[in-house]
Amino acid sequence: MQRLLIDTDPGVDDALALLMAYAHPGTKVEALTITAGNVGIEHTLRNALNLVDLVGADTPVYAGARDPLVRPAEDAAFVHGNDGFGDVGLPAPRRVAETEHAAAAMVRLAKQHPGALTFVMLGPLTNLALALMLDPDLPKRVPRLVIMGGAVNGRGNVSRVTSEFNIHFDPEAAAVVFNAWPQFELVDWEATLAHGILFADLAGWLAADNPRARFYDAISRKTRAWMQRTRDITHWHAADGLAMAAVLDPAAAVHWETRAVKIELDGALTRGMTVVDWAGRMDWRVQSRILMRYQLDRFAELIRAALS
Repeated sequence: MQRLLIDTDPGVDDALALLMAYAHPGTKVEALTITAGNVGIEHTLRNALNLVDLVGADTPVYAGARDPLVRPAEDAAFVHGNDGFGDVGLPAPRRVAETEHAAAAMVRLAKQHPGALTFVMLGPLTNLALALMLDPDLPKRVPRLVIMGGAVNGRGNVSRVTSEFNIHFDPEAAAVVFNAWPQFELVDWEATLAHGILFADLAGWLAADNPRARFYDAISRKTRAWMQRTRDITHWHAADGLAMAAVLDPAAAVHWETRAVKIELDGALTRGMTVVDWAGRMDWRVQSRILMRYQLDRFAELIRAALS
């Protein structure tokens, strides 16, 4: 049994990753810790609770950081909708969040289950940075950390063209995590672009007559339309879904590169950039296992299963 603590800012792409985790046999979602990111935390928290309602899980949900550690950041409501779930008017969730802060919950759960939890980070790294400040020994109790974030060759997806959204939203938090964690797996935006799913295939899966497919069809409609309108593309790019695929079936990841990665905090044009020492020229600690290639048919199958 693989046991996951998922830190997330739902978010249409986060929702797909969560559905993938809940649908996967041999996987248990032990906790959801929620941060601001794609939209404000009042929305991301509500969205997480709605998704837990949808799948009928008893997963505890913990609210965390409302803001980045240092500087304010712009959200991605123009992609995900003002509420993060496509502005479809979902009802109020039946579930309520736990009272414990997400960062404190991370520390407590890792102590209660040492060596048993995989931490999966699908949003900005603010909660994990706060948890590390509370407990610098946290990495000793978490055997696997998977992060969706970064653009390892500087081809980002935000206004600072070298940066990816999750790292860009709170680069100081990312720097805390990247500097402190001894070894982690990184699934970046450029890998996402290399693992697109045909819109036509996605449309077929969304046509399934079941609650998950209907739910995801509704909340993703605005994002899918935005992608096709602004990018003129034929493929759906699911960043958090790819990261979750690497978590759920790591054997289908066929190419990794292990390199040192640091976060740029001061560059006028490059703040939030994931700087990779590809040639090993710097005296940096090598801590990041970067996903380069994942079996595309397996990725597609994991998405299809999540919507079935």
